[in-house]
Amino acid sequence: MTSPTLAGRLAEYAVQLTFDKLTHAAIHEVKRRFIDSFATAIGAMPSDAYAIAKRCASRVSSHPGASLLGGGRSSVEWATFVNGLLIRYLDFNDTYLSKEPAHPSDNIAAVLAVGEAVGASGHDLITATVLAYEIQCRFCDAASLRKHGIDHVTYGAISSAVAAAKLMRLDIPRMIHTIGLAGVCNIALRQTRSGELSMWKGCAFANAARNGVFAATLAAEGLTGPAPIFEGDLGFFKLVTREAFTPAPFGAEAGNTDGFMINKTYIKFWPAEYHSQSAIDAALQLRAELSGDVSQVKEIDIATFEASYNIIGKYPEAWVPKTRETADHSLPYCTAAALYDGDVDLNTFEPAHFTDPQLVAFTRKVKVRHDTTLDTRYPQGIPNRITLTLNDGRQLVKEVEFPRGHAGNPMTDAEVEAKFRRMAEPKYGKAKADQILARCWELEKLTSVTDLLVLLD
Repeated sequence: MTSPTLAGRLAEYAVQLTFDKLTHAAIHEVKRRFIDSFATAIGAMPSDAYAIAKRCASRVSSHPGASLLGGGRSSVEWATFVNGLLIRYLDFNDTYLSKEPAHPSDNIAAVLAVGEAVGASGHDLITATVLAYEIQCRFCDAASLRKHGIDHVTYGAISSAVAAAKLMRLDIPRMIHTIGLAGVCNIALRQTRSGELSMWKGCAFANAARNGVFAATLAAEGLTGPAPIFEGDLGFFKLVTREAFTPAPFGAEAGNTDGFMINKTYIKFWPAEYHSQSAIDAALQLRAELSGDVSQVKEIDIATFEASYNIIGKYPEAWVPKTRETADHSLPYCTAAALYDGDVDLNTFEPAHFTDPQLVAFTRKVKVRHDTTLDTRYPQGIPNRITLTLNDGRQLVKEVEFPRGHAGNPMTDAEVEAKFRRMAEPKYGKAKADQILARCWELEKLTSVTDLLVLLD
């Protein structure tokens, strides 16, 4: 790599990355992430946000166009938005934790839409997906955005743009312009995830990915973008990250010794914000110790780490959520619901459930505190320690650092399939669910993206 700028390095890496340079582990993980993303998308199809976005997308026709999950077609940009919303909306898609948290499977919506429009092969889809994960996760390792009030989807505009440009087979100069266009105008505010959360929480990355596709489309036609986008006197380093950074070597890049980033990310076992996963796990274990009798519980103390406390544990709205988005981003509610119900599933975040007076009263027993001794174990782990004080004064304690689905405790292929079937079979039936799974497990043999997406009409 010889480019003096980060955009140049990204462009050179993207253009030179080919399917034959990928590891078997990375290729296999892409298949798992397609299965997982389709599962989360199907589960979100009843949502009002999807209905709203689909109505808007249906007003647009385009050539080339792209398929909407759940049926219909629109422009490539609108398909990226609608499908990205579906993948993200339940807060059930995958996660990466570092200086900046992320949900890198959000990039898959752009890969699918652009891949369909350009007639991409299965090899192309897999390579573009690995590329998007690589860029977003390496950026997350390099610098925090949330500490400056900037949302993590800001990195996603760049990663999805590069993936789109890769599928469009742009050369290095046009790839650099893609990065400049995507990087200059997609700075998202962290207010998306503050206080009482709205529908937009599940749409924010979908919008960033849509804009990334738009940037690649313009650059493909010759539109130029500002440069140097990262190092410039009013560029990304100066105004957004407020520090310069050099990402560690990307997968298959010279100097890389630790493989591809997609294998370091995590599939969610429960449909809730990732920092709550270990608290849910601990709560379920404690419930088993109580033989399900939570009437004995007087007080619930959650000791958590800084990221968890500041993202899902400090807002008063978390104790009395009024929206689904607030509920699934509430450490006290997710923990209380796990104890109270014995599981956390899609029904946990139905309004009738999170506003149930008895569950609201039970959630008020929760206290959340930032335990600084846990901070050093994050982001390698997500340590949450729960202490139950019972009516008779006894205390039960359970700590979990690597919940099911974490890279340190990964879900098996069978568990990923089971998650998909729970979402897909009620809507499509077993036979079609089998077809979708078969196509995903043989993704490298795919010759038409449409042939895959039509199964999710």
